[in-house]
Amino acid sequence: MDADVVVIGAGIVGVSVGIHLAQRGRRVVVIDRRLPGEETSHGNAGLIERASVVPYAFPRELLAIARYATNRQTAMRYDARSMPSFAPWLFRYWRESAPARLARASTDMLPLIANSVVEHDKLIELAGLGTLVKPDGWIEGYRTEAALARRLNVCGLLARQHGLAMVALDRRGMEKTEPGLRPGIVGGIHWTDPRSVTDPGRLTQGYARLLESMGGRVLLGTVSALHQRAEGWQVGVDGGEMFAREVVVAQGPWSTQFIAPLGYRIPLLAKRGYHMHYHAETDIAQRFPIADAEVGYVVAPMQRGLRLTTGVELTNPSRPPTTIQLDRAERHAKTIFGLGRRLDDAAWMGHRPCTPDMRPVIGPAPRHAGLWFAFGHNHHGLTLGPVTGRLLAEMMTGEKPFTDPTPYRPARFG
Repeated sequence: MDADVVVIGAGIVGVSVGIHLAQRGRRVVVIDRRLPGEETSHGNAGLIERASVVPYAFPRELLAIARYATNRQTAMRYDARSMPSFAPWLFRYWRESAPARLARASTDMLPLIANSVVEHDKLIELAGLGTLVKPDGWIEGYRTEAALARRLNVCGLLARQHGLAMVALDRRGMEKTEPGLRPGIVGGIHWTDPRSVTDPGRLTQGYARLLESMGGRVLLGTVSALHQRAEGWQVGVDGGEMFAREVVVAQGPWSTQFIAPLGYRIPLLAKRGYHMHYHAETDIAQRFPIADAEVGYVVAPMQRGLRLTTGVELTNPSRPPTTIQLDRAERHAKTIFGLGRRLDDAAWMGHRPCTPDMRPVIGPAPRHAGLWFAFGHNHHGLTLGPVTGRLLAEMMTGEKPFTDPTPYRPARFG
């Protein structure tokens, strides 16, 4: 055998799985066509999101649905020509977002969310990456007093139920917390439990180096096929072959291309997102990532500059990138956040791998021994990478899992 375990995918999830398996004595090889942290793990808003105890759901209010249907919103846009390709998935997502189903999804996700910061902290300390991570969370900002008041009623209850730390900011509190902001945000909610990462790609790269220091290998290569053999798995890589007793598919939105030939039809939709970095034209540096909650974008201080990340774009994967969402968000954000010149030659585009029931796919393949899945983390891949690695490694090595993995089982999709 070339390895005990081959992990396909060198994003935050795949690398974290590799670390936890290496800690348990497994010989691990992580393979990806890109270097660690160059895909979705690189381009997000950099939040380790302990406060997101309720998954991002499909809107149920008719007025909200009508607004999105106009296709003029910043938070979400869709390509009408691609609608037939994702309409069935969207219907399932809408159904799973009903209040009772959403409450069950929140309960199921809570053990992963609640342990996300703790598991990251362990790896950050081992890898010596503390300079990339800042404590004290992020701010959910609002443009109107009415919207802020409605949100505070909801968040106060969530904070009490789940022991979350939050600070309500009125206009004066917002000015004191972020004195560099220009007029436009009248207040907000400061969630202080999460962490913010000033370079998510470098964090994933640092985790990859940690894996290599434990004896794991990280290889650059394109996996072309998986074949089950009596003694394990044959993995086709760049015209050659590797053999391993077990395989973990952790390739994010591209995971289904490896498992579809084996008969698995997991409903995974890749929601697109974009980002751009800007020079800050403010005298006082922004301290925290801030979400413009009523419009639908995030501005986060990163090592490269201020990173503007967009909401969701729904389209067929074959469609070319578009700057529509980024341009919309930039118009809203430019004056408030002091966005200066663009620092990137082109907008970055990434893909968020999402399931319609808002739960990741973590666990054993139902019909193939030695095949494991770890993908579909919706909007929280960075947040859930290390905790996913721990849970899957516990299952693979026969340990008692720290939480019941049943809600995330691949078999729920058949």
